[in-house]
Amino acid sequence: MTSLIDYRTFHNGDVPALVSLWKRAGLGPGAAVEVSCDSFDLAVLAQIYFDPQGLIVASHQGQLVGFAHAGFGANEDGTGLEHAVGVISMVVVDPNYRRQGIGRGLIERARAYVEGRGASECHAGESPGRNPFYLGLYGSADSVGFLDSDVSARPFLNRVGYVPRESYRIYRLELVQGKTPFEPRAVKLKKQIKFGILDRPPESSWWWMCRLGRYESLSFTVISAADGQTLAQMTCWVMDQHSMTQRRRLVGLGDLWVIPAARRQGLARILLCEVFRRLAEDGVTDVEVVVPSLNVAGQKLFESLGFQVRDTGTSYLRPNGEAGEGIDENRVSSSVTVELGQTVLRSVQQSQ
Repeated sequence: MTSLIDYRTFHNGDVPALVSLWKRAGLGPGAAVEVSCDSFDLAVLAQIYFDPQGLIVASHQGQLVGFAHAGFGANEDGTGLEHAVGVISMVVVDPNYRRQGIGRGLIERARAYVEGRGASECHAGESPGRNPFYLGLYGSADSVGFLDSDVSARPFLNRVGYVPRESYRIYRLELVQGKTPFEPRAVKLKKQIKFGILDRPPESSWWWMCRLGRYESLSFTVISAADGQTLAQMTCWVMDQHSMTQRRRLVGLGDLWVIPAARRQGLARILLCEVFRRLAEDGVTDVEVVVPSLNVAGQKLFESLGFQVRDTGTSYLRPNGEAGEGIDENRVSSSVTVELGQTVLRSVQQSQ
């Protein structure tokens, strides 16, 4: 049947068929399925760097049966795209057409697209800093590659020559008003600090505005009562599409940092507990955060606050040589530092 498959790039009229395929593809519990053409457009097609040539579709007798979407992540300072590293953001094939070579044909064309625009590396699965399109539709509070709960992803990627590169854990905490975690050190510091709320981080980069700027968000801060200096900050954003799918009101956590001079005072925990209290009062039922699998300190922090692992995800790399390179611990750490701006979870490690 594969000889009858037609591959081409995206047309504007493909949107309803893409949304329909997304809903029936069975991508697991980490994929939002209550998706409309408008919400798909908001997360994917409306990005100012969207290139129709990077969205390749497969059709059989006029029916769209698969697609692969490739693009590029952010440069180091978040002011533009980094074309040296390409990412295959998504590969989706209709369940009735799998194991017929369609996925391979799509991912090979997606790889050719990024290499044709200068990429010397090709990743599969969006991850922090390399997530141009599907944040809000797939994954969690941040992008985590392909989810383990998306059971067909790993075997497929292994078959087509991609090896695991970076691994992440998705943590979730259920919020119950009046029973959220409490940090005792907040009592001691209550006269020295105060809390503030911003509509977005004041240092928001172009990349942040492209990715999270289109969703409802708030940035919570800990401020010194003495001089007004911001000591710690964290951003929350409303995961609307996941909320509708799971029938829960979900908020994602990210961009947590503490200034060096204020670490080791428990400010990260104090800020988190205050945020949980306020979100619970506002009717939020659950919060999620993404922690790299190698960040043991970050895992311990969130687990101590009652978070539990909901899912795990992995991003992959197509090796340039014949043998796979496996997971590189240094690469995992550096990619997290870039995405989290002011070392979100590294600051947490030193401020518990």
